[in-house]
Amino acid sequence: MPTVNVKRRNDGTAGGTTSGAASTIASMNPQPGLRTGATPLAVRMRPTSLDEVTGQRHLLGKGSPLVSLATDKTGEQGSVSIILWGPPGTGKTTLAKVVAHSSGRNFVELSAVTAGVADVRKVMEQALSQRDLYGISTVLFLDEIHRFSKAQQDALLPGVENGWVILVAATTENPSFSVISPLLSRSLLLTLEQLTDDDLAVVIDRAVTDPRGLDNRFVLEDAAKETIIHLASGDARRALTALEASALSASAGGTGPSENSDSDAEPDEDDDDGDEPQKPVITAEIVSLAVDRALLRYDRNGDEHYDVISAFIKSIRGSDADAALHYLARMIEAGEDPRFIARRVIISASEDIGLADPQALVIAVAAADAVQFIGMPEGRIPLAQAVVYLATAPKSPASYLGIDRAIADVRAGKIGRVPKPIRDAHYAGAKRLGHGKGYKYPHDADLGVLEQQYPPTEILGERYYQPTEHGNEREISARWAKLRRIVRGK
Repeated sequence: MPTVNVKRRNDGTAGGTTSGAASTIASMNPQPGLRTGATPLAVRMRPTSLDEVTGQRHLLGKGSPLVSLATDKTGEQGSVSIILWGPPGTGKTTLAKVVAHSSGRNFVELSAVTAGVADVRKVMEQALSQRDLYGISTVLFLDEIHRFSKAQQDALLPGVENGWVILVAATTENPSFSVISPLLSRSLLLTLEQLTDDDLAVVIDRAVTDPRGLDNRFVLEDAAKETIIHLASGDARRALTALEASALSASAGGTGPSENSDSDAEPDEDDDDGDEPQKPVITAEIVSLAVDRALLRYDRNGDEHYDVISAFIKSIRGSDADAALHYLARMIEAGEDPRFIARRVIISASEDIGLADPQALVIAVAAADAVQFIGMPEGRIPLAQAVVYLATAPKSPASYLGIDRAIADVRAGKIGRVPKPIRDAHYAGAKRLGHGKGYKYPHDADLGVLEQQYPPTEILGERYYQPTEHGNEREISARWAKLRRIVRGK
């Protein structure tokens, strides 16, 4: 059973553990991180108060639920439970811990990765006892709540509903999909936005100078900072991890400033400190070597998965080949199943291109077969060929919309009997029932088509297939109009 951390907060500070760690870090030797390898820079730089939090200003205004919960030093005010949802590295865990530690309540922390139903029930029992015996409410911080099963989330309901605990949960996945409805309806959902470049710059600058971080032991070139911001893709944790890796590389290599650096000023003659003759310089080249590639905002089981594939299909539909290739690249680099991508391309070929270019479906199926045959990474080539072909092809959803109209009528009960002339007449007794009587064989006509009722009487006037004037369908449109006049006798 995992250890449950319970702390009583009366002073509204971040607690002795954090301040003690800060003191240790501040007094360490001139090479930060060498004696604190077990504590990553991102952890050491975690804000200890709301004033240190960067970004998410829309959630930290005066009177907001987070601020109200954090500033309630008595623990007597009623507060709603909160679910924080946002991409990794945007401050969900930080905000939850700062708010919980700052309030005048008991603080209990559980991780959905290790905790079970028994742990949740134990916390609920302790919270109920604390409230009844001492009038003290409990803040339960639950990280990665999307990892909890339905049964585990059900165990939270009594405590949340009856006010035994104030739940502060964090998740990277859309709560509409990952959190049960009863718990979601009893909590306030707050959405965190991806950090801006300016936000990341503040985080990086603070880490370079703060005693908990690099403590001014390194020089970070502007180009290097811009590279880290670009690679981080709005993720503060990723930015700090990249900064720490770059600092270690710079320290080990003893790299000096680059040719474009402004850090080539002559040393101060009055500086008698011989312990630090020259600070290691973190250059853009060092960052590029330390961090291989940008972090992709993509989770094959999460919300971003659906956003990217939606943008991919809509880019094809909108005839933007460059955008479609961009989203294809994001899916490939994130490790998306190429068979899933191929299936979506096939669907788009029929849904969005259709008969405006019948060759689109042939190419899409061929690309899927090629991916299955040759595998990845070479499979990206036929996929890209198919995506570009579809994006630049003429578009028509006429057949797709036609079947949907027909299905809608069938579901609405507009069915009717099959006309007798075209009913099955091969079995004994069929002719006695009039099946097949009066059927006209189209191939006997000079044009290969003749007047005859095919649909049920109830839908004679319906027009399901309405061709466009795009691409190949322009010819189909004229031919279909002529065929319809002959067949319907109009």
